[in-house]
Amino acid sequence: MGTAVPGGFDDGGVLVGVDIGGTKVLAGEVVEGRVVRTATHHTPGRRVAVSLVEDALTAAVEEVAGGRRVRAVGLAAAGFVDAAAEHVVFAPHLPWTGDPVRARLADRWKVPVALDNDATCAAVAEAELGAARGVTSAVVITLGTGIGGGLVLDGRVWRGAGGMAGEFGHQQVVPDGRACECGQSGCWEQYCSGSALVRFARKRVGVEPTRLTELCGGQPDQLTGPMVTMAAEEGDLVARQAFGAIGEWPGIGIAGLVAASDPALVVVGGGVSAAGDRLLAPARATLAERLVGGRHRTPPPVVPAALGPSAGLIGAAVLADRSTSPSR
Repeated sequence: MGTAVPGGFDDGGVLVGVDIGGTKVLAGEVVEGRVVRTATHHTPGRRVAVSLVEDALTAAVEEVAGGRRVRAVGLAAAGFVDAAAEHVVFAPHLPWTGDPVRARLADRWKVPVALDNDATCAAVAEAELGAARGVTSAVVITLGTGIGGGLVLDGRVWRGAGGMAGEFGHQQVVPDGRACECGQSGCWEQYCSGSALVRFARKRVGVEPTRLTELCGGQPDQLTGPMVTMAAEEGDLVARQAFGAIGEWPGIGIAGLVAASDPALVVVGGGVSAAGDRLLAPARATLAERLVGGRHRTPPPVVPAALGPSAGLIGAAVLADRSTSPSR
């Protein structure tokens, strides 16, 4: 990482978490569980050289560090991470396929690096510092470009035998449905993720009057989920119709997860969750309707993530902090 981290490890240095999504890299300095400084860079995409993605990560971490020493970096990756938390085995929206990401970046940056799935990191943060703190069991769902999550049992996130538990977005909800970037079809994330929200809205830009045209400069491919949420809050009809198109899909998926795990709580985070009750109210109603045995049981509360869109990078920083203090 060059001059940003001369000398590598330093107890008094900056603790950095990085959330690596399908469209952006969000890096943040984390102090006592709070994000105090951030940097955002564009994610080059899946069909590019791996080096371009890792260059974007480096630039984001360097910007956050601002020339100060870095104590450790935690990486929250949008992809499958192996049980040893060393390799990104597969990433639907990124070019890593079996890459030794943790070791390679630790060598490049000369600092301790921790790696895990982005939604697992979000679940770690919510379990230790957020909405699931002190709860015996919880399902944490992240709605962003795709859908991920984690299962919290007795305060700890269960990673699964291969480290890949929590890929909730790739449960099939529509046989022979929409093609998914994972290679399958009919996956849940194709119907209620940020990508699904934006897909509907982009089709309406230029077709009918909408605030979205102004927000994206008349370029549908520049439209983002936060733009749709903003327009919906302002009362834009097309943006609200986009949320209507998502409709009951969040609740349908949550009903399946609750039926399988019977958690005490469901926590919903990720960028799309910024829509609040515009998203969660229909999800709660559909959960109550669709949950097996619903007449004879009380559905768990469905609540927003306490740490918001920063949960992934905060959880990654928590893991990085642990890596520098093995006794913790």
